[in-house]
Amino acid sequence: MPAAAALRMKWQTARRRTARFLHTRAWFPHVPLAVLVGAQGLLLILLGSGSLRPLLAAWSGTASLASLASGLAIVQIGNVSRVVIGGLLVVVAVGMLWRSRLAWLLAFLLTLAMVSLEFSPLSQASRPLEAFGIAQLLLLLGARGSFTRANLATATLFALTGLLFTLGYGTLGSFALGAGYNPPIHNLLNALYYAVETMSTVGYGDITPVSPAARLFTISLIVLGLAVFATALPAIAGPLIDNRLMNLLQPARRKKMKRASHIIVVGDGPLAQDAARALSARGLPVTLIRAEKPADSEPQPEDLIVGDGSDAQVLQHADIAQARAVLALSEDDSYNAFVVLAAKEMNPAVRTVAAVGDTRNTGRIARTRPDVLLTLPLLGGELLAMALAGEPINTDALITQLVKLG
Repeated sequence: MPAAAALRMKWQTARRRTARFLHTRAWFPHVPLAVLVGAQGLLLILLGSGSLRPLLAAWSGTASLASLASGLAIVQIGNVSRVVIGGLLVVVAVGMLWRSRLAWLLAFLLTLAMVSLEFSPLSQASRPLEAFGIAQLLLLLGARGSFTRANLATATLFALTGLLFTLGYGTLGSFALGAGYNPPIHNLLNALYYAVETMSTVGYGDITPVSPAARLFTISLIVLGLAVFATALPAIAGPLIDNRLMNLLQPARRKKMKRASHIIVVGDGPLAQDAARALSARGLPVTLIRAEKPADSEPQPEDLIVGDGSDAQVLQHADIAQARAVLALSEDDSYNAFVVLAAKEMNPAVRTVAAVGDTRNTGRIARTRPDVLLTLPLLGGELLAMALAGEPINTDALITQLVKLG
């Protein structure tokens, strides 16, 4: 094996072990991103309420901090409106903790709008804020695959919350900048009317922004309004349509999977996938546990659980107490050993099978006392030796090399 390939395999094995030890799949990357978005929202709330003014005044003696302090007031839309935006970001951060797809989309659109305002000609340029906004956009874009939950109740909640916060942002902001409109906005009723008119892109023209700040605020309200309406409708209607199509096309899946005397197959590699398909083809109930969800182009298992097969909660979710056997068929020998140990701990009576990819690890995995050891490399070596030596294929010897009973 080339040195580069061996080094790459060692790095991947170390990364998987570290991920399992830290349980990163349970909290990364959605929790750090939610904390980042929530901190940004709290900062805007503190700025709008005036709590950070003394601190920013104390920092104004330093050139870089003075640039940051001035850039935090990129658009003077009123302190109350800044509090509204901060509150929306905090609510969105809570939704990101649940891996909500709608919350991620709202966070991305809000960050994009703030970055766009930073680069607008009417804003006070702040390099730190520009770099922070761009970095946050890239992080959100890179982690989009981690936000996959599209629950109807959650989507409706965040859609209504986003709509109300955006409406409050438009009403309070236009009221704070009332003198910048023609005719001026002097009461909340006219401010609410202008916000709804702008968010819906109707544009009657009876109230028009004339000052630079009012025009820039109107642009931000149009962008946020379109974003909220564009995300709220699919978020609410999407799950309803998907559920309806699923019920029409696959009515059998409406019933909850009942597991009894089933076989749990753990692994993402070809051996695990082929074993699961072969067992299912013979009418045996199979529950497949994979670390990652299969791609849409791959065959979709009937009973799939995405998670760590060595984790007790994942095995409990797979109903290991009623399982007939657990097959640890990952390409990582150490991972297979952990799966066997966890399975024996959860259900001492369950039969376990562990695959061995490297014969040097046979003794180590045997110490976990699996009922069966699959030694595929020995099978290949035995077949090759028989073929080159001209010996007849000895089925009993092959089975002995392939399967070692514990």
